[in-house]
Amino acid sequence: MQRYFAKAYDKNLILEDSDIHHIKNVMRMKENDLIEVVYDNKLYICEIVSFNPFNIRVNKIAEKENNIGMDVTIAVGLVKEQKMDLILQKLTELGVNTIIPVNMERSIVRLDDARFRKKKERWISICKEASEQSKRTSIPVIEDVIDLKDLVKRKEDIKLVASTKEKDKMFNYYLQRINNCAKIILVVGPEGGLSEKEEKFLCDNGFDGVSFGNLIFRVETACIYAASIFNYFSSMR
Repeated sequence: MQRYFAKAYDKNLILEDSDIHHIKNVMRMKENDLIEVVYDNKLYICEIVSFNPFNIRVNKIAEKENNIGMDVTIAVGLVKEQKMDLILQKLTELGVNTIIPVNMERSIVRLDDARFRKKKERWISICKEASEQSKRTSIPVIEDVIDLKDLVKRKEDIKLVASTKEKDKMFNYYLQRINNCAKIILVVGPEGGLSEKEEKFLCDNGFDGVSFGNLIFRVETACIYAASIFNYFSSMR
C-alpha cells in the first residue's frame, strides 16, 4: 500500500498536489483504492472517494509505527550535491531523526542563505519520499547549516565523533551504553575528513572519538554504516 504525508487535516486529510499527481498518473489508482496517509506522526488507512475533486476518507487509524527505538542525530560536513542526496535518502530509510549540515574546514561546498534555502526545499523533498518508501511515520528534521562552535552547544545524552585516528574506542562499545530512550549525536566529517584541530575541538567539548574499525570510509559510506548499526542495535533491544 502506498504511503503519503498529508500537508494538513481540515475535516479531511489534504495531500500535496505532487502526491495527488502520483496517485492519479503514476500509480493509476481508482476510486475505492486504499492508501496510507501520515499526519502529525499518526498513520491513517484511507479510501479514495473521488478524483474530481480529489477526496479521501479515513477508514481507520493504524497503531503500528516503524521507528527505531532511539533518537539519532547525524551531523555531517557539507559535501557535494550528489553525495548529500544519497546521505539524506539513506539516513531517512535507516530511521535517523535529525540531520545537521555543518560547515567544516575541508568542506568543498559553501552555502549562503539563499542557496541553502533552495537546497533545503529539495532536501526535505528527498527525505519525504524516502520516508514514504520506507514506511516511516515521520520525516527527519533537516536543521540549518551550523558551525562547530554551535554544534558543541547541543544537549544530546551521548555525543560521538567518527574518528580516523582513534583506534581503541570502538563504535559498538558506546552502543552498549545506550538505552532505548537515549538521544545521541554522531559527527561525520566531509570529503577529506575532520581536521586534527576540529576533532580536538569536539573532543575537548564533550564529544568522544570513536572508531569504525581499520577501514577508512567515504563520508557517505560512514553515514550509512553508522545509521545501519544504530538501526540494528536498536532492533536487538
